[in-house]
Amino acid sequence: MRKILPVIMVVLGIAVGGAAGWFLRPAPAPMEEACAEDCPPAEDADASVPSDGHSDPAPSEFVKLNNQFIVPDIRDGAVSALIVLSLSVEVGAGQTEQVYTLEPKLRDMLLQVLFDHANAGGFRGDFTSAGRMEELRRALLEASRSVLGKDVRSVLISDIVRQDMA
Repeated sequence: MRKILPVIMVVLGIAVGGAAGWFLRPAPAPMEEACAEDCPPAEDADASVPSDGHSDPAPSEFVKLNNQFIVPDIRDGAVSALIVLSLSVEVGAGQTEQVYTLEPKLRDMLLQVLFDHANAGGFRGDFTSAGRMEELRRALLEASRSVLGKDVRSVLISDIVRQDMA
């Protein structure tokens, strides 16, 4: 009896867990026919969606900038750390060539933002905290838009590394 009791408990636990999952599952999604009278027509539903300047949710392209960005962190007149970043720019479909054409100017603007961030102490301490990263992304986005225009949707930081100098 002592050998069978653990097996019975396991089987009973699985059965009770399965039954609880079955009875507590979420309700099925309502069907479209149930909304026939109360819902607005499809044209009105699309018009209520806020527009960001694009008539439809156009596909995006992610353009990885060719080289990494290397930013020194200077303390007391000496380089205390090097920060290495890889960046990509999200633009509308068909804008990749424009990004590569203007890449030297774009890199210059992005480097200036990164240097300013480093000089303000942005890469010291907990430099990957959500607040600091959001501040950096916002500044990089503004700089990218100043070069490429409103077609830039976001700037992605795909890699970031800080190497402290000993």
